[in-house]
Amino acid sequence: MASDPQRLDPATFQLPVGRLRAGYYSDAYFTSTKELLEAQDRHPRVLMQVFQKQESLLGGVDEAIAVLKVGAGRVGPDGVWLSAWDDLVVHALHEGDAIAPRETVLTIEGDYTQFAHLETVYLGCMARRSLVMRNVRAVVDAARGKEILFFPARHDHWLVQTGDGWAAHVAGAIGVSTDAQASWWGGRGVGTVPHALIAAFGGDTVAAARAFADRYRDRINVTVLVDFDNHSARTAVAVADALGDALWGVRLDTAETLVDEALADLGDAAPRGVNVELARRVRAALDAAGHQRVKIVASGGFDAEKIRRFETEGAPVDAYGVGSSLLRGQNDFTADIVAVDGAPVAKVGRQARPNPRLVRVP
Repeated sequence: MASDPQRLDPATFQLPVGRLRAGYYSDAYFTSTKELLEAQDRHPRVLMQVFQKQESLLGGVDEAIAVLKVGAGRVGPDGVWLSAWDDLVVHALHEGDAIAPRETVLTIEGDYTQFAHLETVYLGCMARRSLVMRNVRAVVDAARGKEILFFPARHDHWLVQTGDGWAAHVAGAIGVSTDAQASWWGGRGVGTVPHALIAAFGGDTVAAARAFADRYRDRINVTVLVDFDNHSARTAVAVADALGDALWGVRLDTAETLVDEALADLGDAAPRGVNVELARRVRAALDAAGHQRVKIVASGGFDAEKIRRFETEGAPVDAYGVGSSLLRGQNDFTADIVAVDGAPVAKVGRQARPNPRLVRVP
């Protein structure tokens, strides 16, 4: 099985090889198809073509290839798995490639019985990772070069973290929040002083921040949530005064139902949650106290549209923490057999779409 330095090694994904080969994660009709064709000793050599229908970025393709590398084949007469990877001809685009609607991103040519049971899995890999990658790139572009922190881990099942983090990394996120999300490139999760730690210190943000900085300042950029008392400007200055050079930034995270006390003078006109005016007042307070170098991170309900609005209005924000919006939507992939034994065979409305950008996978 040849290696390709431009792609992630199959070992990266820690795939459940035995269950993939057995069709455990596959739609039952694919495993039934494989069993029927093998039982009838029918081995059509097909050209399988994979595409999706949006302007997007291609994610999960290295994982899909790994699924084929370890999962294609059959059980031999003696019960030993006979790999078929070397008998397949696979062409694919690369992770992070921009892709057009209906552009062919992957083709698989070979005996269909050898990989019929894997379609559910390789399509799912690309669907999930491309969704995350496309969404992250949208907020990265909206932020106009400012840092994006990938914070959706708590909004989905923990098993998706590794690949989602990789997709976010490829799409331009500067940091992820868990070690699992950073594992595929050997990084580490980053984060801020959380509300829970502040609560554990009796609601004293400064005390919690000081303890956190003493322990972790040499490991991460210390960033502190400053909305616990709902007066972000005052708390930001207090934390900056206490931590000095140990503080990298403060994070605004006011709940969308609240008006921060820093905006109390605006009365009924005061906007709720994290907003541009709040960022301006926190920036002004920090600057007036001599903390011009302290960064401001904004989080709480951010998506590409909200970030664009902040940037258009000139919000003094240095980085955005983005969570659940990065997991929303869909980016489905479809696989079609478009040729059998060299002859065109495809359902009505689908036909072979050769793509000169595809690269042979060794």
